Order: sequence, then C-alpha cells, then structure tokens
Amino acid sequence: MAHAELLRRVSIFRDLDEASLQGLDRLCRVRSFAREAVVCSEDERGDALYVVAEGQTKAVLFGPSGREVILSLFRVGDFFGEMSLLDDQPRSATVMATVPSKLLVLERSAFAKHLLSSPRSALPILAELSRRLRKADEVIGNLALLDVYARVATKLREMARKEGERTPGGVLVRERPSGSQLAAMLGTTRETVSRVLSDFQRRGYLKQSGRHLILHNDFLIETDLPTRVAAGRR
Repeated sequence: MAHAELLRRVSIFRDLDEASLQGLDRLCRVRSFAREAVVCSEDERGDALYVVAEGQTKAVLFGPSGREVILSLFRVGDFFGEMSLLDDQPRSATVMATVPSKLLVLERSAFAKHLLSSPRSALPILAELSRRLRKADEVIGNLALLDVYARVATKLREMARKEGERTPGGVLVRERPSGSQLAAMLGTTRETVSRVLSDFQRRGYLKQSGRHLILHNDFLIETDLPTRVAAGRR
C-alpha cells in the first residue's frame, strides 16, 4: 500500500487535498519493529507521531508488580503519539509491537511544518483527542462500575461497531484480541475472559472459532446480561 493511500485512511488526514497528502507523505519515514519491541516508552519526551502501516501495536501501562494494562490496540491506519507533539509533555503510556510491524513516523519538526501549511488539520486532531479522552472516561467508568460479564459484553459490542461485518447470522468480527489482551484491557484474567466467552456462546449470544466471532443480533441490543462472576475473579 502506498504511503499516501495509507495516510488517506487516517482520520486526521482524511480531508486533505492530494497535494497536501503527497507533501505529508514526503515528510514521513518508515521504521520496522520486531514483536514485543518498544516503539516509545512512558515518561520519555515525545518527538513523533506514528501511523501503523503493517502489523499491530498496543499502548500499555505497567503496575508496580509488573501487571500489564492495555489501554488501546492500534491496527493498520491507526495513529498514536499526537498528544506529546501538541503539549510537549512526556509520553503517557508505553507502546509496543504485538507482531512484527512497520510504522510511518512523522517527527515533531515535520508535524509542525505540516500544520503550518495545512492548518485545517488541527481541527480533526482536536476532535480525535476529544474522542480519545471521552473513551478513556468510559473505560475508567466501566472498570469501576461494571462486573466482568458487562465489561466483556461492552468490549465485544465496541468491536462490532468499529470493525464488524454484517452477515446473515449476525456481526462478524474477524480478528478479536487474544484472551490475554482482552483480560489486560478489562482488568481481569485470561481464564475469566475465556469462561465468560464460553458462557455467552452457551447462551447463544455468539459463536467463536479461533479469533473469529459472530455476535448475534440479539446480543448487540441485549441489556439484561448475566452478571455472575466468581468472587476474586473479576
């Protein structure tokens, strides 16, 4: 995929004219990362915006015990790192490659040059920052207020909205996160996630085959989900 074509898929660059997009393409460089390689570290000074060209990355925080909490997964066309470019503050999380990945890198000086030549790009960036802040508030609220069944259901419905495909049997999600990744996103254990998914399948809410899920239409609008979870396994 040409870089300009990839940049066209990025929400904050989608409305640029062709000349601006080609100019932005020339400012980007490509970097490759092995699986589990650190792209950028929490608390280091931010100096670049990244766009995923191939593979997948994750934004994570690590607790004192080393426990990993996944804040976001970034797939092809997703971007990250814009906050540090705008506020000149340290990174708020560590980003790592979950598989071998290639990223487009737009450094601070190039980013500033782009904004000066295309100031209207600032509005989509601000809109995306607002969306991500709202999403962070939602995640914090879910962790505090919802039991594990509701947290898993909320995450599955979110995936259906963002990347699902309509089929006669429901909405197909082709590449759900692994059990470990879901657990790290939802503040629980991999075993608990597996148990909840199995229970949802037994109840007819979904079908799963490997990383593929078909979420039945009734599940996507269901509000009265089971809330049983063993003590200490949230």
